[in-house]
Amino acid sequence: MARKGSRQVVVWIGRLMVVGAVAGLAGAALAADPPKAEAKAKPKKSAPKKAQADPTKWKSLFDGKSLKGWKAPQFGGEGKVVVKDGAIVLERGDMMTGIAYAGGDFPKMDYEVALEGKRVDGNDFFCTTTFPVGDSFCSFVVGGWGGPVVGLSSIDFYDASDNMTTKFKDFKTGQWYKFRIRVTKGKIQTWIDDEKTVDLETKGHKISIRFECDPCKPFGIASWCTTGAVRDIRVRALTDAEKKEESGKQP
Repeated sequence: MARKGSRQVVVWIGRLMVVGAVAGLAGAALAADPPKAEAKAKPKKSAPKKAQADPTKWKSLFDGKSLKGWKAPQFGGEGKVVVKDGAIVLERGDMMTGIAYAGGDFPKMDYEVALEGKRVDGNDFFCTTTFPVGDSFCSFVVGGWGGPVVGLSSIDFYDASDNMTTKFKDFKTGQWYKFRIRVTKGKIQTWIDDEKTVDLETKGHKISIRFECDPCKPFGIASWCTTGAVRDIRVRALTDAEKKEESGKQP
């Protein structure tokens, strides 16, 4: 009986050793090759936001090579509009020849527009500029009525030749001039080169344009029986400081 019991003990010890060995091997296998964690989905990178252009910086409206962004209205008897030597040339017509901005983003108030223009041939206005004044429109006439008249058309239904903005200037054929227009809630101001030519307080005045300039709306440039050329056409919004300065000048 003692031997039989001894054999059973030995058998059970052997079984325990086998089980232990198997468990050890399994543990080693698990340690060598741990279960892989599920890969986490990488968050998608959002597209970088485009920096918005500062509206108070000058924005070019003419690329110097084409009429992209512009249209040539039909006035009746107009001349050709072509791009030559980095400028838009308004060839002489029976009456008006011009261009109109085709974009829908031109400002209505608190802005400046600048351009360069010259009379190529003829003796009347060569780059009269039509522009918005809030919901109204006005035209800055340069070289009209036979050549020398400068002013705004129209103020209280009076043309540039016959209102408080009328001035006279001799424009030399072939010479480039710099023109600038500033529109605020209380004023319209214009410059030719560095000379201020108009400083009109608009309160109490009716601002409008002649019907011939309607095709130039909202912003456009035209000549009358004259070949003109324009280039470097730019626009910008006024800064808060500039708007405050102009409003502070109002009575």
